[in-house]
Amino acid sequence: MLRKATAPAPVPEETDHESAAVHAWRVGRLTGLGVAQTVAEAIADRVDWHEVARLVQRGCPASLAVAIVS
Repeated sequence: MLRKATAPAPVPEETDHESAAVHAWRVGRLTGLGVAQTVAEAIADRVDWHEVARLVQRGCPASLAVAIVS
């Protein structure tokens, strides 16, 4: 039997704003580590920037750190 898909509950505007703010903050952290802006935008919500930072602080190039963490 097929189930009818239900529409997701609407997300409050505050949550959207908070999510956008957190995303922008993560992008800023990643670019500060040397990650290219476009890459940082793409991965900001999928990687732990702390892990990238630890590798970069140990001398790993930012692009390689992203590849390792991703």
